[in-house]
Amino acid sequence: MTSRPGEASGNRPARLRRDLTVPPWIFVVPALVVYTAVVLYPSLAGVVYAFTDWSGVGGFSFVGLDNFRTLLDDNRALESVGNTLTLTLAVVLVQNGIGLLLALGVQANIRSRSLLRVIFFAPAVVSPVMVAFLWKYIYNPDNGAGLNGVLGAVGLGGLRQDWLGNPSLALWSVAAMVVWQYAGYSMVVFLAGLQGVPAELHEAARIDGAGAWQRFRHVTWPLLAPALTINLMLSTIGGLKLFDQVYAATNGGPGTSSETLSTVLYKEAFVYGKFGYSTAVALVLALFVAAVSLVQLRYLRAREVTA
Repeated sequence: MTSRPGEASGNRPARLRRDLTVPPWIFVVPALVVYTAVVLYPSLAGVVYAFTDWSGVGGFSFVGLDNFRTLLDDNRALESVGNTLTLTLAVVLVQNGIGLLLALGVQANIRSRSLLRVIFFAPAVVSPVMVAFLWKYIYNPDNGAGLNGVLGAVGLGGLRQDWLGNPSLALWSVAAMVVWQYAGYSMVVFLAGLQGVPAELHEAARIDGAGAWQRFRHVTWPLLAPALTINLMLSTIGGLKLFDQVYAATNGGPGTSSETLSTVLYKEAFVYGKFGYSTAVALVLALFVAAVSLVQLRYLRAREVTA
């Protein structure tokens, strides 16, 4: 069956437009190229270098599992694992505890709650290096400066310390600065969760005679499970790979008292030129973070269902 001339000429522009339509996947190609060059290739190359003696320049040779055996015999690296876990545990518990208290406080019907939210969240958007230098001044060991000056002014001069120079205090001092910076971030996540708690449930519980603590425990807390999952995951991952604040504030010192796995792999690569060994440390750290995150996620997701 032949079409009439008018129909053929009318359909041709529409068919031509369909032929000239750009496939949607074309728009993904530039981002995919950049992602491959910046993320995928360096990551895969790092896995390969972990089994070599590469010094950062020139050639290399494969050494098998020697880098990982060295890691197991490296007392500094093993101590950094303990420091990393201790720092992470302190940050996760204190940061989320303070974040939850702040969220409950600024959710109250007070006139300054919007301003308080901004003030508490503001440190989270500041560069971690800037925060570290700010807290280095606060931790100034001089008796008349920073925190020591405040303690002396209020009659607590006996509590003055060399906060970053004391091996028994340096790690906890770093943990305090991290908590100060990110407690507001946890607050915002908890606030989002609190906004999803129906007011009708609180009203029903109040009518039934439940007090403030009982309403929080049996109504608010179970419904905060998704927000708690997000906060615990983010703070755990952030604590395990913490680098900026530690390096800027203590450089892992004094001695190795505040050394973390991230600072160890940095120094092995850029100070000692052992790029092969440092990538082995980085690979172990990445696998460890992934394993902890997966276990934590499965547990927290199960809690969300039962809450």
